Amino acid sequence: MNLHEYQGKNLLKEYGVAIQDGIVANTPEEAVEAYHKLKERTKSDVALVKAQIHAGGRGKGGGIKLVKNLDELKAESSNIIGMMLKTPQTPGGIDGPGKLVSKVLIAEDAYAPDFDACEEFYVSILMDRERKCNVIIYSTEGGMDIEQVAEETPHLLHKEYVDPTLGLQGFQMRKIAFNLGLSGDAFKEMTKFIKNLYKAFIGADASLFEINPTLKTADGRIIAVDCKMAIDDNALFRHKDLEELRDTSEEDATEVEARSYGLNYVNLDGNVGCMVNGAGLAMATMDIIKLSGGEPANFLDVGGTADAARVEQAFRIILKDPAVKAILINIFGGIVRCDRVAQGVVDAYKNMGDAIQVPIIVRLQGTNADIAKDIIDNSGLEVHSAIQLQDAADLVTKVLA
Repeated sequence: MNLHEYQGKNLLKEYGVAIQDGIVANTPEEAVEAYHKLKERTKSDVALVKAQIHAGGRGKGGGIKLVKNLDELKAESSNIIGMMLKTPQTPGGIDGPGKLVSKVLIAEDAYAPDFDACEEFYVSILMDRERKCNVIIYSTEGGMDIEQVAEETPHLLHKEYVDPTLGLQGFQMRKIAFNLGLSGDAFKEMTKFIKNLYKAFIGADASLFEINPTLKTADGRIIAVDCKMAIDDNALFRHKDLEELRDTSEEDATEVEARSYGLNYVNLDGNVGCMVNGAGLAMATMDIIKLSGGEPANFLDVGGTADAARVEQAFRIILKDPAVKAILINIFGGIVRCDRVAQGVVDAYKNMGDAIQVPIIVRLQGTNADIAKDIIDNSGLEVHSAIQLQDAADLVTKVLA
């Protein structure tokens, strides 16, 4: 689950991480109120209007503007709220439709009073699955695309691996501050910043923190000027407060609908819909589709229950994608019996009538798989049955031909 910049910053602040001051606004009128409140706190007329969407590169698309007075604030907030912001990270990139901006963050000018005396760094925390530990990635080249830094100047990109059983150690924090070329108060501020940032990462069960830029101000403070944050969905049962921050308008509408039915669904770019039970079987099914010459159109896990109602919901979700040319149902009958799944498929197919206009391949293996095959074969419906994975793959090739 992704958070907006202002939401991520509020979370960081709870863990003692210094942040750029700001107030969120949903309308131009609220932006004016926020500007006045911020001005009282900062004693400055200068502020930033920052579009709040789940995508990076907002500045490049015109989603971040510096304003020097109230008139400029009114103009820029009116322009940004309601705009379709296009960045390299919005759907389709800069040539795509963009994302609707429904709120802005009115933020302080953290670079004042001496822009040239400030330094920008890149800091992120994520999991290194190969090493089975967390990793802090950091660089002196903050405020720009980290991918470009990694490609053109990889020696400027540093990694600090953190053993999850030992946690972040003092010498590692000091090493990070040293590699960033800091000294004096700024050195101490950076070690504190990293310590609290990592504490927030663990405490929130996050999968990604990206603070770009992390700013050293003219007076040596270290603060988070931007914040990209993703929380592990599997841990949200421990964080009801964070789950309430979910902005479904920023997510794929079909994935949101699937989640409301208790289905695990991820939209992909292929032509064969997948209906499975279990993440491992889903991965194997997508491999089979690739090997058969197709491309998976989705990852859809119906879980341990595959009755008619659930199968019908899954069908409707998959068929929302006009690119789907066939559906492969691959169920292992361990918790649920294959004959019940087969009957569920038949009942769902009949309930949907003409809504299903693509070939369906059903591969059921496990308890009562032979009975399940008979149910499918004798249903009188345009459903192809298979027992082995290879049989399913051959059928996918046949229907796509």
